[in-house]
Amino acid sequence: MTSRTLRTVTVLTALTAAAALCATATATAAYAAQDSDRRAPRIVTAWARAWNGTDPQALGALFTADGTYTDEAVAVTFRGREEIAGWKARADTLIDNVHVTVRATHLDGDRITVRAVYSGHLKGAPKPFAVPMTTLLDLDGNRCRIASDQDHYSLATVLAQSGLPADWTPPTA
Repeated sequence: MTSRTLRTVTVLTALTAAAALCATATATAAYAAQDSDRRAPRIVTAWARAWNGTDPQALGALFTADGTYTDEAVAVTFRGREEIAGWKARADTLIDNVHVTVRATHLDGDRITVRAVYSGHLKGAPKPFAVPMTTLLDLDGNRCRIASDQDHYSLATVLAQSGLPADWTPPTA
């Protein structure tokens, strides 16, 4: 074999190995994402679907009768299914395309920590927003309903990304 042929074979071998490594990494990442989706507690999937949907009652229905929903960024707490559904309805009147994208979950006893991206477009704002959010979901003893929800995200970042002043307040209902 000539030195030129040997270099060509070496380069082709390296390219083939790199392509195989990339394919393996891509396949592993895809499998991990699928595995993560399968292992995410169903209540988290339902919670995200309810936020991404248009029926406020779907969110309220996920909670115990005396469940609480706290949005730490705006310092409000809602109690019971009807108030929680009302919060979702209010959010839908203020935010176009409100969306929660779950990135990771961690179950520890009856508590689920959800890492997500919260996004949308505040009505009247020049730009949309997409901010990281952490939600703590405390489940009832049977782990089938949410007893408590605490959302943590930066309101200042939402307003800045939206092109609104830091002292902006939503219009009254």
